Amino acid sequence: MAEEEAALGFQRGFLAGRRVAELPWEGLEEVLKYSKDSSPFLAILQKTVCHPLCLKYPPSVQYRRRFLSELIKKHESTSSEPLDQLYEALGVVLNCEETTHCYKNYLLPSGDVITLHENIAIVSQGTTGLVTWDAGLYLAEWALENSQVFRNRRILELGSGIGLTGIAICKACHPREYLFSDHHEDVLQQLSENIHLNGLTLEPESCSHRREESQNLQHHPKDDLEDSHIRIAVKELDWNLVSKEELAKLQADIILAADVVYDPEISQHLIAVLQKFPKDSGNRETPEVYMAFNIRNPDTYHSFQRQLDKVEIGWEMVATTQKNLFPYDQHANIVILRLHI
Repeated sequence: MAEEEAALGFQRGFLAGRRVAELPWEGLEEVLKYSKDSSPFLAILQKTVCHPLCLKYPPSVQYRRRFLSELIKKHESTSSEPLDQLYEALGVVLNCEETTHCYKNYLLPSGDVITLHENIAIVSQGTTGLVTWDAGLYLAEWALENSQVFRNRRILELGSGIGLTGIAICKACHPREYLFSDHHEDVLQQLSENIHLNGLTLEPESCSHRREESQNLQHHPKDDLEDSHIRIAVKELDWNLVSKEELAKLQADIILAADVVYDPEISQHLIAVLQKFPKDSGNRETPEVYMAFNIRNPDTYHSFQRQLDKVEIGWEMVATTQKNLFPYDQHANIVILRLHI
C-alpha cells in the first residue's frame, strides 16, 4: 500500500510537470526502508514515464531526462541490482528531439484529466501567456473547492492564457456559460486548441482562433443542446478598446482573473476595464469579481490596492485552504481577492 501511494504521488506531480526537486522523494526514502527489491522504482516508472498519458501527451524532453536521471541516482544509492528498465527509458528519452512545446496533465479528484499544450519558454512570441502560472493553478484549486460559486453562472475570465482555470471550472463546476478572453493572437489560438483537446465544445463564433486543421469540427446546433450543456466561447478582448456597451452585452455574473497584476501600467488598464462593467440595474446584479495574485513584488501588489481604493473599488481577502491539488509553488505568496465594483 505504501509503495502504491508513493508511486501515485510521483504520478500526480510528474504528469503535471512539478519541479523535479519537489516530487515526493522523501516518501520514496521511507518506502525503501522496508523494501528488499526494486519494485518501488518499477511502480514509479510505470505510473510516470510509461504511463499512457505521458506516452500520448509527454512533458518536455528535458523534464523527463532530469526526472529519470534523479530516479536512477536514487536507485543506484540502494543495494539493489541495476534496473534495466530505468536505463532503457532514459535511452529512449535521450533519443527524443527537443521541442518548443510540451504537455502537462492535471489529475482531478473526479478522475477526470486536464491536458494542456504549452510553451516551454516562459516568454515566447512576445507574450508570457503561453504557459500556465502559479496563480492560475491556485485559482483553479479554489474553484474546485468552491464549485457552488460557479454553478449555473455566466463567467468571464480576463487574461485566460492557455486555459487551465477555465477548463477546470467547465469540467467540474457546472457553469451555465464560460467566456475565455485574451488579447494576444497566439495565446487565443493555443487556448482554443486546449479547450478542444479537453473535449469541450466551443461555440461556432469562437472557431476563428483555431488552427486550420481544427476548423472542420462539427458543432451541435444550439436548439439541440441539453440543459446541462455549457456554452463556451473564446473572445479577443483589448482592455484599452472594449466599450461599456460590449461588456454589458456579455451579462457576466462572475469575472475571474489570475496573475494579470504584475506591472503598474497593466494594473491601471485592468482597473479601467472593471470600471466599465455595469452596476446594479434592473434585474441584473453587478458581477462578482475574483482575482488571484502571486505577490512577487509587494510594492506592485500594494500599489494595485491603492489604485482600487482611489476609484472606490472595494476589496477583501478570500479565505483559502491549500490542498496542493495543482503543482503551484508551495512557498509562493498567492492570494485571492474579491473585488466589489
